[in-house]
Amino acid sequence: MLKVKDILKEIEEYAPLPLQEGFDNAGVQVGDVNQPAHGALLCLDVTEEVIDEALELGCNLIISHHPLAFRPFKSLTGKNYIERCLMKACKYDLVIYAAHTNLDNANGGVNFKLAELIGLQNVRVLSPQKQALLKLVTFVPESYADLVRTTLFNAGAGRIGNYDSSSFNLPGEGTFRANDGCHPFCGEIGALHTEKEIRIETVLPAFRKGAVMQALLSVHPYEEPAFDFYLLENRWEQVGSGVVGELPEEEDEMSFLQRIKELFQVGCVKHSPLTGRPIREVALCGGSGAFLINDAINYGADIFITGEAKYNDFYDVEDRILLATIGHYESEVCTKEIFYSIISRKFPTFALHLSNVNSNPVKYL
Repeated sequence: MLKVKDILKEIEEYAPLPLQEGFDNAGVQVGDVNQPAHGALLCLDVTEEVIDEALELGCNLIISHHPLAFRPFKSLTGKNYIERCLMKACKYDLVIYAAHTNLDNANGGVNFKLAELIGLQNVRVLSPQKQALLKLVTFVPESYADLVRTTLFNAGAGRIGNYDSSSFNLPGEGTFRANDGCHPFCGEIGALHTEKEIRIETVLPAFRKGAVMQALLSVHPYEEPAFDFYLLENRWEQVGSGVVGELPEEEDEMSFLQRIKELFQVGCVKHSPLTGRPIREVALCGGSGAFLINDAINYGADIFITGEAKYNDFYDVEDRILLATIGHYESEVCTKEIFYSIISRKFPTFALHLSNVNSNPVKYL
């Protein structure tokens, strides 16, 4: 029987929790993930209306983009909507789960979806994560090299961009002497032994270190395998904040802004003074992405689109870039479709529902 944790595993394969920012609280908010899954309601925010909608639909799982709970609780008394939602979820055995900045930072996540909707080409991460990659070096007897490599790749090592099973291999000789009490794979106790070995190098996300090390130790034939992990200064180009891409053809600034307004059904597009230059390179970040304005300028983008920005941000860009904000809700409501795509690919017959509740707290007059 399909369990809630099986559904959530697919989300976390796509957007691993370690990709979230330090301030975030993505993951299970409340509920027992070991219970059978009866249906999932997909939403941007969890509100009391959303809880009621899930109950009416017979869903016992709610997957949202924004976490319901950001801060720890000393009590649950129902004094605000967050506590009331949590209490009601507990009462009816609902599981509430959030994929927030981990989905923002994931390859193919929120910002890639926005770029797809706009029609951007050659899309890449605007601000890739730093110090997020490791290099593993290990030494293996020649006859075990294929098995060890395959096991490491299956554990998540060896991915570089759209390539997988990537490694560097160098033949050489290893020496060791087994002392009393050892149980050597090869060689004799007390005798210096030389073994033909392969030096295997491969890269991996830092958060997969534990799984990769466990995989290595599970198949390496030596009693005491030699291996090293090195922190890389390389940027992880496939993971990070915001994206940048190109329009198929240049567009006039005002025409492009009007298209964005209609595309995202925005009540009001706020923008800095027009620069007088056509739009071709587009940088964007859903939600509160103003921290990436300088990255977009340094990249040479013609416009930076985000959910919200501060008043002074519109001053600070001067004429270096066109800044446009389309609303936090409007820039991230597409997350429901991302969740639907991830889950339906693996479980095509599982009951999925897109929430019909407009949880945007900002209203336009």
